[in-house]
Amino acid sequence: MRHPLLYEINTRCWLRELSQKASAPITLGSVPDSEFANWKRLGLTHIWLMGVWTSGPLARAEGLRSPEQRQAYSEALPDWSESDVDGSPYAIADYRVPATLGGDQGLATFRRKLNAHGIKLILDFVPNHLGLDHPWINEFPDVFVQATVGIAEDREGLFSRETKYGMRLFAHGKDPNFPAWTDTIQLDYRMPETHAKMLEILQSLAARCDGVRCDMAMLILPQVFTQTWSRFPPTQYAIRNTRYATPPVTKRQQPETLKSFWSHAIPSIKSHNPDFLFLAEAYWNLEPQLQAQGFDFTYDKELYDRLVARDAAGVQRHLLQQLGSTQKPATLDRGAHFLENHDERRIASVLSPAEHRAAALVILGLPGMRFLHEGQLIGARCRLPVQLTRRCDETAVPEVVQIYEQLLTALQGTSIGQGRAELLKPHPAWTENPTAENFILIQWQSDAETFDLVVVNLAAHQGQCYVPLTIANLSDHEWHVRDLLSNDTFTRSGADLQSRGLYLDLPSNAACLFRFTR
Repeated sequence: MRHPLLYEINTRCWLRELSQKASAPITLGSVPDSEFANWKRLGLTHIWLMGVWTSGPLARAEGLRSPEQRQAYSEALPDWSESDVDGSPYAIADYRVPATLGGDQGLATFRRKLNAHGIKLILDFVPNHLGLDHPWINEFPDVFVQATVGIAEDREGLFSRETKYGMRLFAHGKDPNFPAWTDTIQLDYRMPETHAKMLEILQSLAARCDGVRCDMAMLILPQVFTQTWSRFPPTQYAIRNTRYATPPVTKRQQPETLKSFWSHAIPSIKSHNPDFLFLAEAYWNLEPQLQAQGFDFTYDKELYDRLVARDAAGVQRHLLQQLGSTQKPATLDRGAHFLENHDERRIASVLSPAEHRAAALVILGLPGMRFLHEGQLIGARCRLPVQLTRRCDETAVPEVVQIYEQLLTALQGTSIGQGRAELLKPHPAWTENPTAENFILIQWQSDAETFDLVVVNLAAHQGQCYVPLTIANLSDHEWHVRDLLSNDTFTRSGADLQSRGLYLDLPSNAACLFRFTR
């Protein structure tokens, strides 16, 4: 599927709310049929169940220990209690579904029902680290990054743990730009056994879902990993200090030249299941590299940043530079375009409804993965820390509900997401009129009789431009044009469209979906 429409769900909170609504426990195995029917009605192609894997008490304790986390809980849920907190979904103790969510059998039932509605299942894969509760810490400690002799005094980001091989000093997982995640332990990709064991996990996931969202996928790229962990050489992992005797040293496979996990793991999975989808959470302009190593889609964070910054011209430049560039591959149709996810602010708390509508049509009208988040469709404003299993009640905003109902319904009657897409560069309406730089124009076509044009003016003021359409035999016909979002209609000569382009004069934050018919 070239242009998926993904919907992220906070599984723990969602099942809790379904249970309250039904006045009975609802698990993945007993999700009401109405949920599946509504997803199909909206045209969704993939559901991402965020947070289905088992965490543990040590990870939960870390989530309760941190004053910063407790403050975040209070801001998101003022009446929270410790019973509302679980371990982070990204501090995984076991890639199995806990019984409270329905267990692995419940997940299998959910997937069968989802697939029966023509929708695919996406689950989390966290390649960089595991949770503090994971049994590998005791059983296979050599697959983790560990401290070397000489840095015992610098304990930031480290923790001690007794293993079956003695006491070890491990590193917490981290992004090199931020403090360590103290509920996790860092995997060491300089070790071949780490590659082998993580591939086994990935193979087990491929049997249970239709794709994976890979958390912080760029952290294990060789150049990133090597730089992040240069202070922790892989050949020395035991730590001597005054509290612990030297632990017994087990024979450890020597590191080879660091290879990319993705470059061999993704082809391995796709050799058995070519349609299995890989989505990378990715930043730092490493998206092209991850796509080259096999990822189907990568986060388009720059598009998000420019949209929330109201940088209309920057949005256009960002999108156009991905086409025909000699500096990097054309990544536009392999980007995952979003306005929010569980890591970002709620878009309704950032943009006005008019701005929201225009930005929503941009991400839904682009080629690639279109990515929506639970709560986004009703105008939710509160971003929830992932450790919380309960969220505050938020009343749906009618204006936002109408935006998404209209957009998602209208798109299903078009070639958008189905046909061939082309991003068009608008021409100035006249000399010294710069407003063309604020337009986003996306042309879609799947047959010779019709084509569709997404038009958005992202500026906070009126703008004009000409649209250089690229439809074959455009000049041979007259075209009836209808805006599917307003029902406005007009007719244009194909010869005029061919020679001059389609002239547009639109108000601020205008969002149009034009269907052209011969």
